[in-house]
Amino acid sequence: MRELPCGADLLAIAREVLLAELLPHLPEDKVLAARMVANAMGIAAREAAQDPGWIADARARMATLTGDAAEPLRAFATAIRAGAFDPGTPRHAEAAALLGEITRARVTVSAPRALGKG
Repeated sequence: MRELPCGADLLAIAREVLLAELLPHLPEDKVLAARMVANAMGIAAREAAQDPGWIADARARMATLTGDAAEPLRAFATAIRAGAFDPGTPRHAEAAALLGEITRARVTVSAPRALGKG
């Protein structure tokens, strides 16, 4: 059991201190760097808070779609390039849904405003 606050919360607190208390006192030539650090801290906090189980689930679903449990990501990419999941193919909807879920999970971490979150 982890002590509170957790890592994601600590990053969020440190980011807020950086933006609200330190940034206004930095010289103009350091503001962009500080904002980049704050942005990286936000991404790291969101990633730490995200359920890591989605990655294993996505890989398992790729393995099911491709029949390759050893290298499901590579097999899935190869199958996509080969047209195995193109519209009209039997597993198109399943592959498209998986790609949509992976995209949403990644964008939730990297750019939540794009999804109307944050």
